Amino acid sequence: MTSLVLASSSPRRRDLLARIGVVPDRIVSPDIDETPRPRELPRAYALRLAEEKARAVSRAPGEVVLAGDTTIALGRRILPPATSEDVQRELLGLLSGRRHHALSAVCTIAPDGTVRTRLADTIVAFKSLSPAEIQAYVACGEGLGKAGGYAIQGRAEAFVRFIHGSHSGVVGLPLLETRALLAASGISRA
Repeated sequence: MTSLVLASSSPRRRDLLARIGVVPDRIVSPDIDETPRPRELPRAYALRLAEEKARAVSRAPGEVVLAGDTTIALGRRILPPATSEDVQRELLGLLSGRRHHALSAVCTIAPDGTVRTRLADTIVAFKSLSPAEIQAYVACGEGLGKAGGYAIQGRAEAFVRFIHGSHSGVVGLPLLETRALLAASGISRA
C-alpha cells in the first residue's frame, strides 16, 4: 500500500488535506533555504520551493511525498513572509487597494521517483486599507509569519474585494491540483 508523507510544518496544509479525506501517514518539516534567486520570477520561485521541499524529505519504499509553497506576488515582486509587525504593516500597505497573485505550487514525488508539479495562480484584490485597519489587523497577530502578511482564512478575508481562482490555494494548498497529483502518484484516497 502506498503511504503519504507530507513535507510541511504548516497545520493549514494538514487541515486542507483532511477536507479531501486525506490523512498523511507521516509529517516531516523540510529544511530548505527559501531565499529568492537573483531575478527569479514568482511562478518559478513557488514551483522551485515546492520541489525543493519535497526533495528535502527522505522517502521509504512505497511512499509518496507531497510538498507545497504559497508565494504572494505583486507584479514581478515576491513578497516575503511577515517576519515582524513592521514588515507586516509594510506588506499590507503594499497590498492595500491592489490586486496581487497568490501562487500556490504543489509537488509530489511518487514511489518510482517521478516528480510532478502543479501551480494554482489566484488573483486576490484587497480593498483600500486605512492605517487603523492595518494596525488592528497587525495587532490581532494572525498574519505574522504568513506569505504577504495575511491569512485569508481569518480576519483578512474581510479585506478581499474579489478573488479569482483557488481559495484553498491562497490558504496554502490548492485542493483541485493536489488531488490530481496525489491520484497520479498512487494515492487513491484523494
